[in-house]
Amino acid sequence: MLNLKSLLFKDTPRSLLIFYVLVVYVFLQFCWWSYLLFDLNAEILVLREQLARFSGDAQLGAENILKEKIAQKRLMIFGEGIVFLLLLSLGMMQTRRSFRRETNVARQQKNFLLSVTHELKSPIASVKLYLQTLSKRELSREKQQELLSKAIEEANRLDQLVENILLASRIDNHNFQLIEEDINLGEFLHDFIDSFELKAHKPILTNIASNIHISADRHALHSIFSNLFENAVKYSGEDLKIELSLSQVGNTANVIIKDNGIGISDEDKLRIFDKFYRVGNEETRRTKGTGLGLFIVNYLVKTQDAQIDVYDNSPKGSIFELRFNVLDA
Repeated sequence: MLNLKSLLFKDTPRSLLIFYVLVVYVFLQFCWWSYLLFDLNAEILVLREQLARFSGDAQLGAENILKEKIAQKRLMIFGEGIVFLLLLSLGMMQTRRSFRRETNVARQQKNFLLSVTHELKSPIASVKLYLQTLSKRELSREKQQELLSKAIEEANRLDQLVENILLASRIDNHNFQLIEEDINLGEFLHDFIDSFELKAHKPILTNIASNIHISADRHALHSIFSNLFENAVKYSGEDLKIELSLSQVGNTANVIIKDNGIGISDEDKLRIFDKFYRVGNEETRRTKGTGLGLFIVNYLVKTQDAQIDVYDNSPKGSIFELRFNVLDA
């Protein structure tokens, strides 16, 4: 048997539901007001008929009673009107806010689809071109290695993109499971940096303390740092400089990632962890990305019972600071 609630509301946007509720409320309130006015007129008519039967002082007293009842009725109707206008105003504001929010989400999803289309086609086209060049031309060993290296780099980029899309889907479906273990964060970061430098061909300045242990999911940690470092590379120029430090302050492991890129405005700092959010318009933006990286980072950081903040670097760039709980020795 079909569930009536799911049948009615399964595919109905929240803003439309609010709008429907508001329309029903306005209709019911209009009916109630009509009833109150009709009832008031009927009561006034009855009281006037009763008033006509009195004479002298009795009639004067009856008139005073009639005026009091009419004043009470009017006050009640006025109070109902005030409540109606307040609720109507709140409903309109909420509906407007919901429509604006859904419009923003729709725009972000459009940008996401545009970016994903470009991000998928670009590495595939590059890998195809490199392989075609290798198969159709006689090249030196060094040139072959160069093309193969570029093809692997594009394949890694494509793999990271697909991984982010799948991970975001699992997050939306609440299907992301963590396997926490005791991790030596210093050793983990050293291994990660070695791998990242080999893949990105970018040197990383490090100052990593040793013997700091946390309880975390290894795959989640790798995804957190992969997205943060990919962002640092993406939004920096040729003179890229990335610094990574790990230190322990009390019972907290502080990881700080600094870059000298374009930086993040104060307005964007409030939204960079939102899903699909990217600065500017996808049709005019030159940097690569889908708007999923920092959304995933923020979610995974929270699942590790950790915190993340972003600051301005000096003279330019950004600083991401992560704070994890240290395991007792």
